[in-house]
Amino acid sequence: MMGVQHRSHNMTTHPHGIPSSANSLSFIRSELTSLQAYTPHPGGPEGQSVAIEIDRVDTNESPYDLPLALKQELAQIWVESIESNRYPDGGHNRLKAAIASYVEESAETHPPIIPSQICVGNGSDELLRSILIATCLGGAGRILVAAPTFSMYGILAQTLGIPVVSVDRSTVNFEIDLKAAQSAIEDTKNPPVRVVFMVHPNSPTGNALTVAELEWLRSLSSDILVVIDEAYFEFSQQTVVAELAERPNWVVLRTFSKAFRLAAHRVGYAVGHPQVIATLEQVRLPYNLPSISLAVAQLVLQHRSLLLSTISETMSERDRLFTALNTITNLQVWQSDANFLYARIQGGDDPDLAMTKLVSQLKIQGTLIRHTGGGLRISIGYPAENDRTSSRISSHLAPINKI
Repeated sequence: MMGVQHRSHNMTTHPHGIPSSANSLSFIRSELTSLQAYTPHPGGPEGQSVAIEIDRVDTNESPYDLPLALKQELAQIWVESIESNRYPDGGHNRLKAAIASYVEESAETHPPIIPSQICVGNGSDELLRSILIATCLGGAGRILVAAPTFSMYGILAQTLGIPVVSVDRSTVNFEIDLKAAQSAIEDTKNPPVRVVFMVHPNSPTGNALTVAELEWLRSLSSDILVVIDEAYFEFSQQTVVAELAERPNWVVLRTFSKAFRLAAHRVGYAVGHPQVIATLEQVRLPYNLPSISLAVAQLVLQHRSLLLSTISETMSERDRLFTALNTITNLQVWQSDANFLYARIQGGDDPDLAMTKLVSQLKIQGTLIRHTGGGLRISIGYPAENDRTSSRISSHLAPINKI
């Protein structure tokens, strides 16, 4: 009994009733205590007694689900072809071949893209982590990003103890401070920059890489891996895949989560030099994608003309929403090359606080947008969703406009 009493004396109680000790987590790396994890979209309005329609325009997903006919075909594949007691295709061979064909078609590459240039991941996040493990782990290097940008580059690097160098973007057009970026590259101490991460077009700001930025990337040493994230390629139709043949230190990332409508299935892929891809294959987890995700990715590639046919409507809606939001005084909104818009509240004592309040107010009404990178990222939804988004933002900012 004395032993039990002594142990309980040194323990505190977790808010959920789980015993904990101040020293019991000393095995956790100390630098992780200050790490802010990626925050998923917050879900529906809280404290609502009556169910309301939720407009989820905060995560850059496609508003369109898979057509019922494709879901039925996938269900048939599940019933007839997938053995739940067997591991998935660990080599992703059929999917790699299908992806290679699509990438070559989308970029008109020469020589053609081949399956050994493709690595498939559980979303692009797993591929990012594999890249970091292969290049910078153990103090071998730092990464360079240009903020604001996709937060997972920095988060994943920090989880692995990899230093992150962040350079600024213009507050006018979000072009990268190339002078600062070059200075970071030339600083070879503690340790050198080994990977540069760029999104094309960038998230959350929506701008594609400029001619000057692409020229700077081309000028970098072959000792630096250049990762160009083309998650929104199908919307922007801008790609650097055709340059991979002459740039073995470049890797392009793409995803099925956006235009191909497979966010629930978590399928991403990397395109690069076979030797780089072979290294990513060495460090990825075995059987990293379930059989159903492999099957649906192959299925949507077979029906890509049908699925990608809605892109023109999304782009038309993006331009329509931009025009509507652009009429709101005190709201600055930027043109976009992707399926979302980026905006910031201007003026007032605390614009960032005003944006935080706006996001909360919209959530109560059923509109979810993302407050990130010092601004508001608004995904393009159905026409009715875009109408509600515009109307609600306008109504909340109208009192500010009249001041």
